[in-house]
Amino acid sequence: MTSQEMAWKIRKHALSMTYRSGASHIGPALSIADIVAVLYSEVLKLNPKQPDWQDRDYFILSKGHAGIAVYAALALRGFFPEAELEHYYANGSNLCGHVSHKNVPGVELSTGSLGHGLAVGNGLALALRMDKRPNRVFVLLGDGECDEGSIWEAALFAGHHRLSNLVAIIDHNKMQAMGDCSSVANLEPFEDKWKAFNWRTKRVDGHQHDALRHALEPGLTQDSPTCIIADTIKGKGISFMENNLLWHYRNPSEQIVKQALEELEQGPNAQ
Repeated sequence: MTSQEMAWKIRKHALSMTYRSGASHIGPALSIADIVAVLYSEVLKLNPKQPDWQDRDYFILSKGHAGIAVYAALALRGFFPEAELEHYYANGSNLCGHVSHKNVPGVELSTGSLGHGLAVGNGLALALRMDKRPNRVFVLLGDGECDEGSIWEAALFAGHHRLSNLVAIIDHNKMQAMGDCSSVANLEPFEDKWKAFNWRTKRVDGHQHDALRHALEPGLTQDSPTCIIADTIKGKGISFMENNLLWHYRNPSEQIVKQALEELEQGPNAQ
């Protein structure tokens, strides 16, 4: 399965999962679909038959409310049957609304309370380096999440300790729960902030798979953590959801799902 095919399937699953469960957060899940697809199809060292494989790379979704995209990717990679996605957010299901590691193979950390993922990633990266292990640690953050002071404390720590095995990827869709990032708490100059904390930074189109693939290549730095600012579109892939803050919370109706699927059925290369 190519990364483009995986991203397409992630979007279809995410739409069905939110509709069936009455859940929300379809917008942020769609904006990270391409990032997650490139990671899980080509970048992360994983073993679906042995989720705790000691040589695996670690992935933390710090913006845990977009967990449907990760659940879909894990199912597509064979960590658990795709049929389990049908029970997302249902009573008794292991697939919680915010991503959870409990009884879900492949999930390293339960998240949802924003601002914690990067700090945990720091600890993992430092421990791996102390043990002289080659594993890499990837943390996917939201841009609105970067309003949190704990993010910058973690960024300071990682830069100080030169955690070159740590990669932070920021889903920079320019929107957060209550409005545009620029009006809630302007992040710019965003790249300069990370550089000031001694991170190597790279800014890419978060929907261009070749650009993501290149930015995520190992060995590009030996003495600093890497921050990839991925410019994305909230709701990417479904025209009437794109850049529409309502789809951070709104649950799609049957008619909306039908309309959205008609767009997605154009295929994995239509985006």
